[in-house]
Amino acid sequence: MTLTAGGQVGRPARLGVDVSAALNLVGSLVKYLGLASAVPVVFAIAHSEPVWPFLGAGAIVSGFGIALERFTHGAEEVGIREGYLVISLVWLVAGSYGALPYVLAGDPQLGRPIDALFEGMSGFTTSSASTATDVSLLPISIQVWRQLTIWLGGIGVVALGLAVLPRLRVGGRQLLESELAGAQAQALSGRIRDTVARFWRLYLGLTVAGFLALALPGWLGVERAMDTFQAFAHTLSTMGTGSFSTERESIGAFGGLTQWTVVAFMAVAGVNFIVLYRALVQGRVRDAARDEEFRLYVAILLIAGAAVAGILLSRGPEHGEDAVRAGVFQATSFATSTGYFTTDYGQWPTFALMALALLLFVGGCAGSTSGSIKVVRHLLVARLLGREVARTVHPELVRPVLLNRAVVDQQTLLAVISFILIYVAVFVLGTAVLALEAAFTGPRFDVLDLVFASASTLGNAGVGLGPAGPTGSFAAFGDGSKVAMTLLMWVGRLEILPVVVLLRRSYWRP
Repeated sequence: MTLTAGGQVGRPARLGVDVSAALNLVGSLVKYLGLASAVPVVFAIAHSEPVWPFLGAGAIVSGFGIALERFTHGAEEVGIREGYLVISLVWLVAGSYGALPYVLAGDPQLGRPIDALFEGMSGFTTSSASTATDVSLLPISIQVWRQLTIWLGGIGVVALGLAVLPRLRVGGRQLLESELAGAQAQALSGRIRDTVARFWRLYLGLTVAGFLALALPGWLGVERAMDTFQAFAHTLSTMGTGSFSTERESIGAFGGLTQWTVVAFMAVAGVNFIVLYRALVQGRVRDAARDEEFRLYVAILLIAGAAVAGILLSRGPEHGEDAVRAGVFQATSFATSTGYFTTDYGQWPTFALMALALLLFVGGCAGSTSGSIKVVRHLLVARLLGREVARTVHPELVRPVLLNRAVVDQQTLLAVISFILIYVAVFVLGTAVLALEAAFTGPRFDVLDLVFASASTLGNAGVGLGPAGPTGSFAAFGDGSKVAMTLLMWVGRLEILPVVVLLRRSYWRP
């Protein structure tokens, strides 16, 4: 027997990783994913398109989950070790599931297995990098599936599983905190199932609000507004902070009113869901407004938008209100890791491109659907650096790092620093891999093109430059680079740590 922290007698500690229990839980989670195929089936029937690619994909993933659950043994509790394995495998299965309809449909743009896996992983990780060269030519049902993968990935397939599996205890909280990573994860309270249910209701409510905001101008006859299907499709991807679109010109296909509306919902989707819940559901607007990460996030969006718009106003090629709108739109899109575009930003001045590249390393708030490093980590590192600078002058200084007036412990600070260092290392490695293949097999990419590709796939932003820019596609990269970027999207969505843990030999030892 073992003693718990409270001095009570508990069960003996498990030795090593219970792989069978982890696989059992993976099966329990992914068997529900097949239900998502029903949505594109409805559109396929309505447009006389084949339904079997979606029915087949749903049957395969649900059957796989049921078989995995049946032929492995479960556990009353899933620990932290198993939690890392579960969340990593679930996202791999989800990305593969996302690829199946493209392969089964034999789509000329997405039907190759490597391209399909890239697209599927891009959807469920909300990266939205695409190998499609003209999305407007895709069948309607395939377009809906692309958008739906972004929406499901936004809240997290793991959270979806937690909502229906009350048997998760310690492991359940570990998985949820991996989805809502950051220093505010401790703000979760109550049972896991109740917490996830509240977030799902909020997510659904915001989705409905976004749809109405985008569809209403079209219903009223506003010029260059979205029709009902376009509003539905773009709402799914916007709330998931992804940029899959039904139009080759992305949001640039629509007028200024629609573009400003998308800016607003991209910004909302990048806010911590805990903060949104307090403000929109509990009515605690003042508490939300006092959240330090939220305030810094808003400041970053305003300053970045003004800076990029100022560059365009002074250097072109955009002018007047178009320059302001384009600058604010792209700054918000990059900072929130959404990835939409309204114009060919590849033609912008180099300084504007560098500003956008830096925003790829910002991300939205912790606990949002955004990717990348997240604002709260930047905030904590800035305060930590400020303290250390002050200590060089006053070595005897004792000043804790605070977040929302609460002391942040040293273990958390060390974890934040470690994450950022590993993140940068993975980014550099990813850029090197892309550069290596481009050097030997082509096509030719500039350094900034490779930086954008690596940073955006790792940060789940999906934007590109050069051949992979707004007028191009990630199809320009070779197969080796596509595999590397697929892994970057997977690692980035998991926030790196679970994968790093799995690669350590000590993880598998008792």
